Amino acid sequence: MGKSVSLNVRVSGALGEFVAANVGESGTFENVSEYVRDLIRKDMERVEREDVARLKAELQRAFATPEADYVLLSAEDIIERNSRSK
Repeated sequence: MGKSVSLNVRVSGALGEFVAANVGESGTFENVSEYVRDLIRKDMERVEREDVARLKAELQRAFATPEADYVLLSAEDIIERNSRSK
């Protein structure tokens, strides 16, 4: 497990009221720390979904290339090409 980080965040007004409504007896979470951890986990999941979507789009573009655009190369061709690029 990674290093523990302590956060001190001040929220007021509508944000504070929203947090208070989600914490305690009337809320979904027992305490603010639990609520913040849940928000961070959800944000991590969102970032992961965006990364997967970006990779999927790149793969779809790559696989959309027509077969005629590909060039058949032997191992020797690749070795020669790579030795010239040095």
